[in-house]
Amino acid sequence: MASAGQRPTRQSGANALLDLQGVGRTVLIVQGCPMQPILEITGLGKTYASGQVALADVDLTIQKGEIFALLGPNGAGKTTLIGAVCGLVKPTSGTIRAFGCDLATDWRAARARIGLVPQELATDMFAYVGKAVEYSRGLFGRAPDPARIEEVLRSLSLWDKRDSRINALSGGMKRRVLIAKALAHDPDLLFLDEPTAGVDVELRRDMWDQIGRLRDSGVTVILTTHYIEEAEEMADRIGIIDKGRLKLVENKTALIDRLGRMEAHIGLAQPMAEVPPALAGFHLDLLNGGSTLCYHAESLEDRHTGLARLVQLLTHQNVGFTTIDVKQSSLEDIFVRLIDGAAA
Repeated sequence: MASAGQRPTRQSGANALLDLQGVGRTVLIVQGCPMQPILEITGLGKTYASGQVALADVDLTIQKGEIFALLGPNGAGKTTLIGAVCGLVKPTSGTIRAFGCDLATDWRAARARIGLVPQELATDMFAYVGKAVEYSRGLFGRAPDPARIEEVLRSLSLWDKRDSRINALSGGMKRRVLIAKALAHDPDLLFLDEPTAGVDVELRRDMWDQIGRLRDSGVTVILTTHYIEEAEEMADRIGIIDKGRLKLVENKTALIDRLGRMEAHIGLAQPMAEVPPALAGFHLDLLNGGSTLCYHAESLEDRHTGLARLVQLLTHQNVGFTTIDVKQSSLEDIFVRLIDGAAA
């Protein structure tokens, strides 16, 4: 049994993430019972006085314990959506419920359990690191807890910088300070708006590990990012937003299985003038003057078994080949294809 103030640890076995195939939802099952959503957004809209529509009829449900990645081009509405939940943007229409509370009426109780790491470095740059993090905890009405502040700072490799002014830190360390400030009051729901923007590759990997540890400790994480590999690495589910509309919400693995493609380039021992009739059942093209046979597979079955069947048939037809180069679709390929298709 966890003591008061202690966060339960995400476990396997009795507690597990269940993917509801075909529904695009991930539900946390705790001892056989599905938990209530931690965040429910219904019909959310935001139209500015200028007439610009930033959000249009957005519906989204987030389950406790998941990492949800919200992807979209610049100006798609990602930051506006986060701002609406965190109280920085007033919606024009729709409802937002967090932890069962309506944010229009019970905002104080709900927002005390929400943390935000903003995209911009918006903090007092002359403040000392330790004091800034302590101050953020107090803003949410939490009692001083030096041990917890030390734990947060150490987890982000900031303990040795606690007596340094924020403006003396590197860009990556400043971003870590923003994460520490967001974690200081022990939120159950954490928003990360472009958390690794402007940091180097090594620091980005460290922050991925930190986000994974947060999820393992029970924190629900919603992140926006332009680094698609970041979402592919960490997220349980993916949402794609464009022009203020949520185009898609789906389990990451199911999305890649459903929309992924596979392409195999087979280097031929002897060039071909045309694809033999015996291979007509496959989607094939000849490249490089007939010296490369390109196989395209789009269905899940073809991606799993098509290449093996093609190789067997090539062997049976005495078609010699020297190399096979296979490329599977990444999440980035799927994202670009979906956004380009919407713009067409």
